[in-house]
Amino acid sequence: MVPDPSWLHAGDNAWQLTAATLVGLMSIPGLAILYGGIVQKKWAINSMMMAFSGFAVVLVCWVLWAFDMGFGHPAHLGPGFLSSFVGQPGAVLGHLSEQGRANIPLLSGKGLMPKFQFPQSDLVYFQFVFAAITPLLFLGSILGRMNFKAWLPFVALWTTFVYTVNAFLLWGGGYWAQKGALDFSGGYVIHLAAGTTGFVAAAVIGPRLRKDRDTFAPNNLLMVATGAGLLWLGWNGFNGGDPYFANANASAAVLNTNLATAVALLTWIICDLMSSRRKSSLLGSVNGMIVGLVAITPAAGFVNGTGAIFIGLIASVIVWFSVNKLSHRGIFKKVDDTLGVVHTHGIAGLIGGILVGFFADPRMVEYLGVGKTPNASYAGLLYGHPGQVLIQLGAGATIIVFDGVMTFIILKLIGLVIPLRMTDEELQEGDLALHAEEVYAEAPAIGARLTSSSLESRTRSGA
Repeated sequence: MVPDPSWLHAGDNAWQLTAATLVGLMSIPGLAILYGGIVQKKWAINSMMMAFSGFAVVLVCWVLWAFDMGFGHPAHLGPGFLSSFVGQPGAVLGHLSEQGRANIPLLSGKGLMPKFQFPQSDLVYFQFVFAAITPLLFLGSILGRMNFKAWLPFVALWTTFVYTVNAFLLWGGGYWAQKGALDFSGGYVIHLAAGTTGFVAAAVIGPRLRKDRDTFAPNNLLMVATGAGLLWLGWNGFNGGDPYFANANASAAVLNTNLATAVALLTWIICDLMSSRRKSSLLGSVNGMIVGLVAITPAAGFVNGTGAIFIGLIASVIVWFSVNKLSHRGIFKKVDDTLGVVHTHGIAGLIGGILVGFFADPRMVEYLGVGKTPNASYAGLLYGHPGQVLIQLGAGATIIVFDGVMTFIILKLIGLVIPLRMTDEELQEGDLALHAEEVYAEAPAIGARLTSSSLESRTRSGA
């Protein structure tokens, strides 16, 4: 391979690498320090350790077998739906796998995507950071009680048997992609999946200690704000990189992302001010921000600015009621979802996925057909295509059912070998028992240091 082949476009290549790095920063350090700041002091190290280790586990699985399962040739497991269910596993470590021209076989074979103008290593890494952030998102549901030793195999198995199927069905040219389901950048593949998985995992593993639930308070709101800020701006790569070209649609996706997020954050604050508390909070505004980011994700490049505003507004209102009302009722009250991931990611992702079925503007992006394949664009209900809503509902239901069942099975199998839950001692002590570290190590008192130094000096002088 020559380092500068004729098909390589420097602008596309540079933007894809930049976008992937922005998404990576959302996980490391973004989510790591957000979690480290939002949990109690005794869980800060454990939360960050699980984030860093989960990120690393996914990368190893991704290059050895998982990338091809999500974006390679179909495995043809059976007739109909199963024929385009998941890809064949395979490694992407050779020189052609890294430096050859990027390609998603089913999409390019059916003329559903123009030829990429960057190397395969760009595509592998860009899709890796999406795969890696998903377990880190559902980690928010099980903070403060999942056994660290069980976390590592859970991430590896979930990535292999759940995430790859989600990705292939909607992004790799699989069944729902062929049906025309829209998920621009992961409202279903990532956020609905994380909300579903986190909720099931929280139910299987069980709740935190009662005193931890009753006294839950962030240990460092400054770190929460820093992590949230990294998420917001990192999302420019999340949605802006998914057109795969440094083009006008990427620019529109970035603007729509920020617009929906701003509207959602402000809407959440207004809802807080109109509630019985009559007060807004930083944590509330962060929730609103996340809801906006999540809800616009499946729609960012398919809707115009007006659609982005309505998605941010509608999703924020619905999820605000979900967090403040629904979470205290029924099954949502019984399951201890530590950070409410089922609401801010699961419900928000589902709402965004359904709303793209209403607001998709066919003038926003047109995919150029190849050969006999005609050009394609996507219209929602408001633009004369009501069937898109039904397609979105079908794809969303598939993610919820498949991910929920598979998560339950994987956890039960791991539990036969490794305890899923920390011991009582670890639940009581937290980081010191688990990692022999504290996030804010206490230094000796000044007086004690002076006394020690004075004694040492006198000893040396023979006093």
